[in-house]
Formats: sequence, structure tokens, C-alpha cells
Amino acid sequence: MFTTSSIIDNLNQSEGLEYKKLCRSLKITKKSDKDKLDIALIALEKLEIINKNSDNEYICTKDSNHIVAKIRCSSKGYCFAVREKNKEDIYIKENLLNHAWNGDKVLVRIIKEGYRRRSPEGIVDCILERTNQILLSKVESINNDIYAIPIDDRILSKIKLPKEDKKFIYIPENKNIVKVEIDKFPIGQDEGLGHVTQELQLKDNEELDTDFVLSKSNIVKLCNENLIQSKKTEKRERIDLSEKKSYLFKSWNSDDSPMLPLIQIEHGNENNTKLWLHTNNLAERVELNSKKSLETFFSCFESLPFLENWQNYLSDSIVSASKFYLGEKNEAISLCLNLNSENEITEWSFHLTLVKCAFIVGSEHTDALLSRKSKNRITSRILKPIKEYIEDLDKILEISTSFRQKHLLEGNAEIPAPLNKIDILNEFFIHNPAEYSKGYFEPLKKEDCQTYLSPILLEANLIWFKHSNQYSLRSAGYFLNGLDHINANEIIKNSEFFDKDIELNEDGNLTFDQLIKLCGDDSKKRILHRLLINEFKELDVNLSPKDVDNDVSKKLFASPWTVPGYDFTNLINQYCIFNLIVNGKKSKKNNVNEINILESNSLKSVNWDIFNSSISRNIDMLFNNFVIDKLNEYKYKVNQYKSNMVSIKKVRKAEKSLNNIYSGFILSVQSYGFFVEISELNVEGLVHVSTLNNDWYEYRSRQNLLIGRKSKKSYKIGDEIEVKIIKVDILKYQIDLELI
Repeated sequence: MFTTSSIIDNLNQSEGLEYKKLCRSLKITKKSDKDKLDIALIALEKLEIINKNSDNEYICTKDSNHIVAKIRCSSKGYCFAVREKNKEDIYIKENLLNHAWNGDKVLVRIIKEGYRRRSPEGIVDCILERTNQILLSKVESINNDIYAIPIDDRILSKIKLPKEDKKFIYIPENKNIVKVEIDKFPIGQDEGLGHVTQELQLKDNEELDTDFVLSKSNIVKLCNENLIQSKKTEKRERIDLSEKKSYLFKSWNSDDSPMLPLIQIEHGNENNTKLWLHTNNLAERVELNSKKSLETFFSCFESLPFLENWQNYLSDSIVSASKFYLGEKNEAISLCLNLNSENEITEWSFHLTLVKCAFIVGSEHTDALLSRKSKNRITSRILKPIKEYIEDLDKILEISTSFRQKHLLEGNAEIPAPLNKIDILNEFFIHNPAEYSKGYFEPLKKEDCQTYLSPILLEANLIWFKHSNQYSLRSAGYFLNGLDHINANEIIKNSEFFDKDIELNEDGNLTFDQLIKLCGDDSKKRILHRLLINEFKELDVNLSPKDVDNDVSKKLFASPWTVPGYDFTNLINQYCIFNLIVNGKKSKKNNVNEINILESNSLKSVNWDIFNSSISRNIDMLFNNFVIDKLNEYKYKVNQYKSNMVSIKKVRKAEKSLNNIYSGFILSVQSYGFFVEISELNVEGLVHVSTLNNDWYEYRSRQNLLIGRKSKKSYKIGDEIEVKIIKVDILKYQIDLELI
């Protein structure tokens, strides 16, 4: 089904489309769909968003005063149109939303400029794309009509249901919410219409938690048949490295977790080393040359963990054909790194290879390797059976640690992952070496071998950006800005966290590394880590800059390609590498001297287009803003899903401890109360200010505390207190506490 957004995107990608070509581009054949297209085109013309040129072709209006934005609403009814980075958000009054919902992509017109600290105000003129096709709702009867009331209080509409859906009337004791499919969105004076597709009775029914959280995050559970299937591959010349030992580092417990690369070591003379990284050969097996195959990914750009398994974004046939099996020869797309005695990368090259996994390294192995007192004596029962691999594994761990130290010196930060005390969530807390959206690193942990993959994969991803950018090839990835300094004012509010005096530099700042070292108490350090995480914004996927100017060159840009089984970003970058190997031009026309464009020493010698026009068109179809926007939208939903899955399981755990008393630490203080972590359960809850009956408490933002007017009793971050769990709300993932 086409959207207003897809109409505009198609027109933006051409110099003009006449009606029939636009229909073909949107895959519109039915008369009913053409009628809807006609209505949309008339509306867009009246809004002066599009017009027709002299050839009767539709084009986008260049001088349009409309701004593309996303609607973000708060539970208190405040709505803003969020624009691109570094541009001010636009405040939208509820009566000017024109039925746009939280998350919708819209065209906004500014009607009142901002001044001083006030945001500009605007009106939604056009809804480009709806985020919610399914709503989780409570069914209620209003004036003898049946309505779905969204449980997300940021969605400011109700949906009318058919009379027969009265049987799903909400009963608080059962927590019987429903999934409602939208048949018609509200427009003008007309109400929205929908129907119930499923009832979820959440009371004491944890089996439905995954369905509930997926639906709340607008993520669809996919069937294998709906995914792209494996295509036939050609027989190609490859370097046979199957006689060399390659190692798979894996902490994830599920068999269908994302496929991870192999690492291979070649010990050279004078302490020089070759480090090989072998990635699963997916780019050759996935059809990426058509719009149809590309659109298949729009419903799932990333593999995500469920409670007992994973949902892969690629079909079983592709995974099965690409997976590295122990003791079997497999095809790979590989990177060879030449390292000197200081573990510094001196050269690199890309290759098609044949490899064999000699051993699967688990967390018990890295724990034993890094815990042993002597490298000369092998006494551990875990290490004795793998004695022949130990020299290689020691070197891999040494290189990984060395790479991490280099990345930290470049201004990046390490923050430990949160603790987990709920076994069913283990897969969510195992380190994901392909994840870059957090903006900071998790420390290397001997108890989690996948943490040692991360520095090596990051270096490989940084190299692909350098290599591709030198050849003027696009890649997709992340700006790793790091966080070398933080706002000292926020830390001074919580100065009791620290064992020593805080010394600021001349700009009033504090280095990140200094700050962590100042905090000695483990519980307070854990709270401090949470505060620091808030300083990091979630990173979006970006297209690599075409020209690396001085400002950009100071930042790290990582173009992930090493775990293509994890997400679409890795896949399309690997696809570009595969095309470089197979289809890249090695010389100018009529030039007999070929250059190996797969090696780092070729970067300054190439001054021609690497790809022909056909390959370039295929690459451009993947590396464009429309695809990247879709990918970021899906990543946002996945991150919400992961967070909410953890939250609902914590609420379930707290539900079993109602009216129990626990000690805890105050995590944060707000005007309406303070949040407390119950360490024994590893859950957080709110002590609302209304429950503090012994005094009138006011919030002092500068000191970040609540203080009683009469008693002068204060509550601030880090305070240890006793609380009782008095209420839980499964639907909102909330735990209410009461002070003892």
C-alpha cells in the first residue's frame, strides 16, 4: 500500500514523473488505489507541496514552506514536530495536530516563529506516513457505542469498533487488552474505525508478554516465508585457508542468534602478526538488486531476541547456507590485517576465502584463559583439552585489549552493562558486538567472550570507512563522537558520590575517565553509570560523508559490515565490499597496469570510478536517505522493544513481592517523586511525592533533591532508604513504592 511519503519520495528521486509512470513506480494497478492516489495528488497540489511541469509531469515544489518532521507527544499532552539533527523542534497544539499521532511522519508549516527560549509553533498540514497500523487498546462502551481507547496515552484519539466487539470490554482484574487493526484513520470530523484482531489477557499470563511488547513497539512477528530466500551463488576463485585454525567467539546461548565471524591468527617473524577476520558470505546470497527485494526488508531490518530464541531478519535458507559450522569448509568474505609488534595495523586487504571453524570459544574459555596465574603451566580442566589452541587465543585476546586501549585514548568511553537477575532475560544482556547505537563501549569482561570481539570488529568497520571513502564509495554507519567531557554542574549536585575532591579544568569540565575513578562505592558507582548513560544520545545510522573535511576527520566513523546476519546496515556494507572484490575496476581504460584495489597501499593510486554505471545504480538504491530513514525508524522500535521487554519482566518479578519491604538506593529525583532501585530484586520503582504525608516537599532543581518545608528532611540521589512495593502496572511497566 502506498503512502503520501512514498509519493513524495518517488518524486524526489526523479526530475519528474507523469501519472502512468508514477503508478508503475508505486506498483498501483487497481482502480480503487488509483482513486486514492488521485485524491492524494489533488491534496498535495493544493498544499503546494507538488505541482506539474510543462511536460505534465509531477514534481516536488522546491520552494515549499513545509518541513518534514516526526510527531513526538508526551503523556501530558505536549506535542512537538521533531526535525533533523541540530534543528529546533516545533511545538504543535493539540487542535493543530489534525489527527496526527505520536511517531507519525508529517509535513509541518510554521505559523509562529520562536523567540527567546520558546519554540516555534506550527500546524500539521499533511500526514505522510502512519506509524501505528495496530493499536493496543482497552475496549470501552461510550454512549452505547464501542470504542478502542489506546493504552498509549500519547495517542490522542479513540477508534470506533463494531458492536460485536463489545465482548472484549475491558475488565481491570483480567487486564484483557486487545489488538485493534485500523480500518480508517480519523480525518476531519470523521472518527477512526477499526476492529479487534486479538485479545491479550495479561493477568498471571506471562506467555503473552512477548506478543504484548512487540505490538506496543509496532514490531511484527515474521514467518520465514515472508523473508527473502537464498539465491544461487556462482563458483568463484577463493583463497583456501581451511587448513588454518579459525575461531568462533560466542556467548549467546540460542542456536538461532545472529551469526558471528571467525578470527584467525598467523604468527610471523619479529613479532609481526596477521589477523584474519572471516565474515559470513551473505552479500552473495541475498538479492539486493531490485526495489521489490528492498521493500521486503522494510518490515524487518534487524534480528532481535525473544525470550527463548531470536527472530532473524533473514530466511532460514540464507542462514543455513551462510553459517560457519564446526569442522566444515565454508565460504567467507575476509579482511586480513598486518600488525606490527605493538599490535598496530600497518596494512590491510580484502579477500574471498574458504575457511574452517576449528573451535568455538565460549565465555568459560576466556574466563579460564584470563584467570590463570601462569601462561607456562596449563592446569585448568577447561584449558587442558584445548591446549593446541591456547597460543592463538592468547594472542587474539592481547590484540583485542590493545585495540580497545587505542579506542579509549581516542575519546570513547566505557560503561558497564546493567546487572541482570532474571534468567529468562540472559540473551538480552549478553554483549552484542554488532551494536553501535549506544554511543559508548561495554568493558571487556572475561565472563563474556563476545566483549573481546567488539574491539576487533570496530577496527574492521573503521577500516571499511577509510577504504570506501578513499574510493568515493558510500557506506552506512555511525559517528562515534565519544564523550571526553561532561557538564560538571550535574556532577556537583551529587558530589557525595565521590571519595576525593573534584578538580575541574580551566573550562569547568571534568574528563570522563577521571570521573569514574573518583567514585569508589560500587552501589553509587552503578547509579553514576546510569546518570552518565543519560549524557549519551542514541546514535542513528548515517550515510558516510562524501568529502572528509577537517571536522569530520577528527571523528570516528564506523561502517559495520562484519556481522551481516545481525542487521541490514552490516549487510549493505558487506554487499559493497563483495562488489569491490568481484566487480571493482582495477585500472583505467586502456591501462595495462592493474592495481590491487583490495589493498590499503592502493588508496592513493586510484583516480577512476571503481564501479560501472549499472553497479553504481544498484549501490545507490541501497545507500540513500529514504532507506536509511526507514532503517533508523525500525532501530528505534527495536530499542524500545528491548527496553520494554526488560521492564515488563521486572514488573512481573515485583508483582510477586507485593507488600514486601526492601532496602534500596535513590536513582533519580523529580518534582513528582523519586525513583528507587531495589538491589535485591534489581528492579526500580517510584515513590510518589503524594505518599510523603509527613511534610510538604518541594523540588529544588539546582541541588536535585526533594526537601520538606518544616522538617528539612531531604531525599537525594544515592540515599539508602527502605521501601515497600504497593502496586504494579503491567500495561505501563510501572512499579509504585512507599517509604517505610
